[in-house]
Amino acid sequence: MERSRVAVAGASGLIGSALVRSLTADGHEVVRLVRRAPLAPGEVRWDPERGQVDAAGLAGCDAVVNLAGAGIGDRRWSTAYKDRIRRSRVLGTTALAGALARLEPRPRVFVCGSATGFYGETGERAVDESAPPGEGFLPALCVEWEAAAAPARQAGVRTVFTRTGLVVARGGGAWGRLFPLFRAGLGGRLGDGRQYWSFIALHDEVAAIRHLIDRDDLSGPFNLTAPHPLTNREITAAMGRVLHRPALLAVPAPVLRAVLGELAGEVLGSARVVPARLLESGFRFAFPDIEGAIRAAV
Repeated sequence: MERSRVAVAGASGLIGSALVRSLTADGHEVVRLVRRAPLAPGEVRWDPERGQVDAAGLAGCDAVVNLAGAGIGDRRWSTAYKDRIRRSRVLGTTALAGALARLEPRPRVFVCGSATGFYGETGERAVDESAPPGEGFLPALCVEWEAAAAPARQAGVRTVFTRTGLVVARGGGAWGRLFPLFRAGLGGRLGDGRQYWSFIALHDEVAAIRHLIDRDDLSGPFNLTAPHPLTNREITAAMGRVLHRPALLAVPAPVLRAVLGELAGEVLGSARVVPARLLESGFRFAFPDIEGAIRAAV
């Protein structure tokens, strides 16, 4: 795309920091939304909990990308932490959508983070963007999260939802925890290993977001996952091969439930999600297979 001004909320996170690096390397101007007083040029203050955004700082932005939110797997799911997860996403999106609706001129596009958790448990059934939401905490969260963007969409801002899978990267997320375990020879399947994991290389995640920013004809939900989800057993075997470590250990389901509580249901659950709309739009994955994604992260 031509040189643009892009605002990013969640710019210090795994995906956000990689997106900022990519945009900056290509000469785009990046505005970072921060929760403290701005300390450097290109920083704009916001307080998602209070619904406050320095809208003046977003003036002239061609795109706004919202990737902010408390980590899903950062800690055990207490009632308080589940509320923090929900509020960090829903309130932040509500604040940004309202600010964008009031801007004049408005940005071309609002890219809102979402997750494959929208679909809940799918078992062996493959689902694309036409599937309805599942049941449980994460599906309900994703529905509310996406609905919070309504003010921007109703004001005529093209709005895109990135339903992201498990990002293969060393620097954070689920894979950021897996790499040290496998390097230490402690990696292996979780539960029976038959649950599907929908993954995506960090490189492809960033490339897909930029593709969605650039294409003025694309809106609505897009699954950001590699084309062929694999089972946990297949993925852990691939980790062992790439890292030259045995993947013989297994963590029984009861142990995961004892350690992780309700969060274990997401680790043991199966989400076979495919990126139908992304492929239809002409996007091409650099790392469509798991071994390539792991090697790219290494």
